[in-house]
Amino acid sequence: MLFEFDSAKKPSWSNLPVTMVPRNGLRLGELTKPQRTAALDAIAAVLSKQGFQKVIDIMNADDQLVKGNDNKMRFGTENYYLAVFGTPSATKPWMLQFGGHHLGINVTIVGKDTVLTPTHTGTQPDSFTRNGKMVRPLGPENDLAFKLVNMLDAEQQKQAVLGAKPKNLVLGPGEDGKTIRPEGLKCAALKEDQRATLLDLIGAWVYIVPNDAAASRMAALKEKIDETYFAWYGPTTNGSAAYYRIQGPTLLIGYAPQGGTNHIHTIIRDPSNDYGKELTKS
Repeated sequence: MLFEFDSAKKPSWSNLPVTMVPRNGLRLGELTKPQRTAALDAIAAVLSKQGFQKVIDIMNADDQLVKGNDNKMRFGTENYYLAVFGTPSATKPWMLQFGGHHLGINVTIVGKDTVLTPTHTGTQPDSFTRNGKMVRPLGPENDLAFKLVNMLDAEQQKQAVLGAKPKNLVLGPGEDGKTIRPEGLKCAALKEDQRATLLDLIGAWVYIVPNDAAASRMAALKEKIDETYFAWYGPTTNGSAAYYRIQGPTLLIGYAPQGGTNHIHTIIRDPSNDYGKELTKS
């Protein structure tokens, strides 16, 4: 499970089934109970409480795909992998990579800085029941987006809503280093309450990492919010399948339903600092 920090294997993560794209590291299903506890503790240590819960929820959603199936695709919690690039250190850079179907977490730590990007979160199904309660792994990512698009006035919606049908994810796994042109509504045109909702929506991803690191990142993103764009494809009624993208100088978030609302892919990137490259360049 240990790799050099600058290993060429670092970008070989994915959201696809592990039968289609082999993962780096150790499979949870190969670990003893104490080892698995230690592995999950390591993941929890580099994430916020809510970020770790999101990871668990995504894996538990994947467990739903195992029920009643032969599981030839190797879905479920047993088939998530943990790898470490570099040696965990208070001063030298290192990265924890964890993922499997619908999940690819890359957390780079350089001293006191924590970088989440690039990271893929997805879910199938979009909701399930656990201990009698409904769980929606990407609920805020859906609900806050529909809240925002419906806060826009007619002129703002005209700029933001670019098509009647959802698009597929762009700049997902395997697309490191690529860029696309921003489109949609420039967020300098947002009113104060609209801007607050946009920041809450961005926070659904950013707050996957611990609060201090997330707050620092949010402050930097807020400074550049006027240069950020919001684009939407699809219906604006919550419960519909719709695609959206939030794109600024140091941020790209994409949310893409796969055919319907029950299967979601998302990505968060920072073109300037994926894998902490801005912090580790010599």
